[in-house]
Amino acid sequence: MNNINHALVLRIQQLLKEKKMTRYRLAMESGVSHSTLKNIIHETVKDNLLSTTILIASGFGMSVSKFLDSPLFDEENLDI
Repeated sequence: MNNINHALVLRIQQLLKEKKMTRYRLAMESGVSHSTLKNIIHETVKDNLLSTTILIASGFGMSVSKFLDSPLFDEENLDI
């Protein structure tokens, strides 16, 4: 089981690989600073804001609902 922050990290890493993007490019496309993305990926941010998740989804060129449409975010896979 993953917590929500870890699921977010896994989803970002999955999409970076799928879309052959770097974190720097995602930062530029999303408007989320590179340091904030780094902190999210290293899980030093304990409470990620929905607004940041929306920006990250936008950086991948997708809606937040499509971003969250992953088994990673299914309730049975999360430790809430």
